[in-house]
Amino acid sequence: MIDGLTIVFDPLLPWGALGALGAAAFALFVLGAAAGAPGSALRGLLSAAILAALANPSAVQEQRQPIKDVAILVVDETPSQETAGRLEATRAAADEMEARLRRYDDSLEVRRLTVRHGSIADGAKGTRLIATLRGALADTPTRRFAGAILVTDGQVHDVPQPDPATGDVARGLPGPIHALIVGEEEASDRRLTVVEAPGYGLVDEPVTLRVRVDDPAAAPGETARVTLALDGAPQRGVRAPIGQTTEIRVTPTHRGPSIVELATPERPGELSPVNNRAVLSINGVRDRLRVLLVSGQPHPGERTWRNLLKSDPSVDLVHFTILRPPEKQDGTPIHELSLIAFPTRELFEIKLDEFDLVVFDRYRRRGVLPAIYLNNIVRYVEEGGALLQAVGPGFAGPYSLFRTDLGRMMPGAPTGAVIERGFTPQVTDRGRRHPVTANLPGGPGVTLNRDGAAVTARRSDPVWGRWFRQIETDARAGETLMTGAEDLPLLLLDRVGEGRIAQMNSDHIWLWARGFEDGGPQAELLRRLAHWLMKEPELEEEDLRARADGDRLEVRLRSLDPMVEPTVQVTGPDGTMRNLTLSSDGAGGYTGALPLERTGLYSVTDGERTALAAAGALNPLEMAALSADARPLAPLVDATGGSLARFAPAQGSDLQAAVAGPALPTLRRVDADRPAGGADWFGLRENRDYVVTGVATASLMPGWLLLASALALMAFAWRREAK
Repeated sequence: MIDGLTIVFDPLLPWGALGALGAAAFALFVLGAAAGAPGSALRGLLSAAILAALANPSAVQEQRQPIKDVAILVVDETPSQETAGRLEATRAAADEMEARLRRYDDSLEVRRLTVRHGSIADGAKGTRLIATLRGALADTPTRRFAGAILVTDGQVHDVPQPDPATGDVARGLPGPIHALIVGEEEASDRRLTVVEAPGYGLVDEPVTLRVRVDDPAAAPGETARVTLALDGAPQRGVRAPIGQTTEIRVTPTHRGPSIVELATPERPGELSPVNNRAVLSINGVRDRLRVLLVSGQPHPGERTWRNLLKSDPSVDLVHFTILRPPEKQDGTPIHELSLIAFPTRELFEIKLDEFDLVVFDRYRRRGVLPAIYLNNIVRYVEEGGALLQAVGPGFAGPYSLFRTDLGRMMPGAPTGAVIERGFTPQVTDRGRRHPVTANLPGGPGVTLNRDGAAVTARRSDPVWGRWFRQIETDARAGETLMTGAEDLPLLLLDRVGEGRIAQMNSDHIWLWARGFEDGGPQAELLRRLAHWLMKEPELEEEDLRARADGDRLEVRLRSLDPMVEPTVQVTGPDGTMRNLTLSSDGAGGYTGALPLERTGLYSVTDGERTALAAAGALNPLEMAALSADARPLAPLVDATGGSLARFAPAQGSDLQAAVAGPALPTLRRVDADRPAGGADWFGLRENRDYVVTGVATASLMPGWLLLASALALMAFAWRREAK
């Protein structure tokens, strides 16, 4: 049979009419033959010729152009391939397989696809070769698909699961699909897995991590040491029985993220130590913040402090207002007084260290707190506590707290003068860079919404209401963030020992709370001030922080000293170092970002400070197993009629010589109904697909042939009858 040749009919009469004529002719032929009439056979042939002519048969010859089959070569270059030199071996094997496929260029189109991870999110999903193959097949007709070859370590994480109803593993994938497994089959690998880890923990309270060390080569009962570091500082490790879950306790020491590093030593002969480590972040939070507020006397601003601290549900406030100082003796019987005694010993000796912040609001010496308790406050601050002084006129007098042991750690010394006239608080140049006062609502250069209208303040002109009293002081330590009348210090901050102290040289912040002259940002200012004193990480003025956000590493540097395009050095999990130039945000901060491609610990340093960031999934699927294993792909390869082969050159060997020898399977083109693979060869279907470029048509009963045939048959018939 000639390819592309077909017989078609285009009848001149309907098929029904032709059938009726044929039946009539056949009946006449039968009658004539039965009667022995001469020439009946010739008349029958004449009728058949006429009927054939009426059927109008034609020969149609298609002009066909062959189409190349498609072979897909999928190359696995994901991070798990970087183990034991497998990536170089994979590339060499893929290059050789592609070269062999190119020998069939006249009938085969080769498509090479490389699977890499472009982000750390890809590491959590693992190696997805089948998704890549499906994408390539989306625009490849099945009739042109010759086969696919996967060059991989076998750790493929999107192999279809069998259909529950039919048991079909291929799930619509055409075959054959072959797999070339690169790497030694028996290589073992130790792995550290974090089974369970909390996302947050209470500061100074231990949290429990559950980890497991797996090692196929370990002897029964063998243990492995697991080392631990918290924010870069080594901690006490544990010995973990291999294959069993072990608990490790970690104690966050500060608010905000704490970076925990876990590691187990590399075993001799192990494939790679890359999955012997794990990095995670635990966010430290305080259970409750305990604040002690002592008001020296009732005044309009007292409620401002109380309302601010009570509005925060995480704050436990202990507030005492001294209504009846010891010198006030008016003869009122004790049993008629409803006031309680000030628990000085309990607060300032027994339970002082339990408070996160102590606030003295317009307090002055009145014989309530003996000198020994004031010394306790000094010790409390030096050992890490926080003290806020909101001073009033008494601070300038002889009974000022400055004239006690507290005075030696106060950043501002009173001159004895009290200024009582209107002034607008101003933010200093240093204050514009300090997180406590930078970008305050209505401050210099900040837009403030007022009655629905936007008002933009000039850099030197805050949109704030005035205050009318300030205690004149000389700044002798710390940072002056705000000034008031005559540019005198209004808000000072300082660090004393391990603790912090703040001094507000006015008691008129309550005017902002009352909305006088449209008020001001008293709530935001006092909130920032209190949290800076309690060492909130986001309010550190000299700080370097790094945070992994999805596929980006975000770096933020803050400094009170102006910088010109500061540069930090970023060290990745694999030890590679990159420089990152930061840009200013105009408020003492400098920010920058880098794309992340690897899961693990990133270290950022500016030469003085170091910040750590944990990026990626806790137990990335890509690194869960590193051995070259054919088992994950075996069901799919078998279901599609493919075959498996292994390429395991020795480390350090000549890869070009290895791929040129018999180590790689040979390639064959096979018919669609023949086996497509064997122990040492991969078969590619020969589909012989084509496109029709033209059609040639020729009538099988031309008019001249019909006329000649009819005349000849009629002549023979007449002659026969004449005899």
